[in-house]
Amino acid sequence: MPEYESGTEYIAHHLGFLKYGQKADGSWGIAHTMEEANAMGFWSIHLDSMFMSLLLGVIFMGVFYFVSRKATSGIPGGLQNAVEFIVEMVQTTVKSTFFARNELIGPLALTIFCWIFMMNLMDLVPVDWIPLTAAFIAQDSHLYFKAVPTTDLNITAGFAISVFFLIIFFSIKIKGFGGFLGEFAFHPFGKWALPLNLIMEVPSFLAKPVSLALRLYGNLFAGEMIFMVIALVGLFQLPLHFAWAVFHILIITLQAYLFMMLTIVYLNQAHTEPEAH
Repeated sequence: MPEYESGTEYIAHHLGFLKYGQKADGSWGIAHTMEEANAMGFWSIHLDSMFMSLLLGVIFMGVFYFVSRKATSGIPGGLQNAVEFIVEMVQTTVKSTFFARNELIGPLALTIFCWIFMMNLMDLVPVDWIPLTAAFIAQDSHLYFKAVPTTDLNITAGFAISVFFLIIFFSIKIKGFGGFLGEFAFHPFGKWALPLNLIMEVPSFLAKPVSLALRLYGNLFAGEMIFMVIALVGLFQLPLHFAWAVFHILIITLQAYLFMMLTIVYLNQAHTEPEAH
């Protein structure tokens, strides 16, 4: 395990990403220092976030595929019970929140909830285990590796922007381009208050992806920071880690559910004509 001069250095290292990009000398490669990482700029790739996201996505699809192939109408096993509970929860949420007809919404909601929940779940793994495993495999004791994809704003923003594009797509598909623009120009106060309508509606519309991304990122980042502080305690870190992890289970589940719920609500609004004034 690498030695750190202070707790600040320990936290700073654990907040670093495994970045791949163009270095100052023009070559492309992995950043081995914070200075190299910062110099790579916007077009660098966070390999750790991408790897963990894809790995967890594959695990999610694999588990659900396995359960669907082995499902029985008799007495189900624990895994089948868990999957059926999640599917029923998502179905109930969609039916009570989405009032149009769109076969995409159910699978989309299920994917969002399960994928984000699994990403969040990585926050419960002791903060050193996965980074140290990655460092051992790479034979680099100071390798940067963040194991929780939802503590990367790029990942949460990717989810939020994808939902935002779906909102725009279905708004235009259902209401037409004119109807989509009319929501900003003529509501809530009618056509005679067009400037006021635009001032009120456009910022609130653009705030949707921002709030989605920052809410998920902020809560998971804060939880990760607390786990890092606990890791510095030493002798009592495991009892403290367990105590915080029990409470944090609620947070990671709630954040996945909120992201799913808001996605359904926003897409329901995209399928619904605004009330006339």
